[in-house]
Amino acid sequence: MRDAGEWSRLRIKNQNSLMPWEPTGQGSWESRHQPSSWGPLFSMLKAEAKRGGVLPFVIEVDGRYAGQLTVGNVQFGAVRSAWIGYWVDADIAGGGVASAAVALGVDHCFGEVGLHRLDATVQPDNVASQAVLTKLGFRQEGLLKRYMDVNARWRDHYLYAVTAEEITGSAVDTLIRAGRAFAP
Repeated sequence: MRDAGEWSRLRIKNQNSLMPWEPTGQGSWESRHQPSSWGPLFSMLKAEAKRGGVLPFVIEVDGRYAGQLTVGNVQFGAVRSAWIGYWVDADIAGGGVASAAVALGVDHCFGEVGLHRLDATVQPDNVASQAVLTKLGFRQEGLLKRYMDVNARWRDHYLYAVTAEEITGSAVDTLIRAGRAFAP
């Protein structure tokens, strides 16, 4: 709960970089991202996490809140799949933070959680997000026409996916081998 102020500050500050990619919501961007909005969101994520349907993570850089990574619609049984989504502060975008966060999320999902497949949907114009997914081994599977309501318009999205067998070693290893991350 103590992240409310920083979450609000970053979401409002990053409106121009996030709004083109995020689902349409009720009310203005600023009203939806006030510190008071964090409590209900946090409670919903916590309840869904307890049920096993979502894995919510905060992305930190040098101990500071820098974004979020969420794994949702977690399915077990014969499917063992989920979707993964993320955002980072525009001030650090392009520096490998999103790639590192997604790599850690992929490794957690294919390791401890025991999932087999992860999906991600990305608008065709979101080249930066496509690059994050591609460098981690996600492949484009198709185009979802008018898939999601974003900025009050139904937007097409590419469907990306990766399965556990497609990751050699780990997703973090993939970044290191490609020279896109530093080994610990």
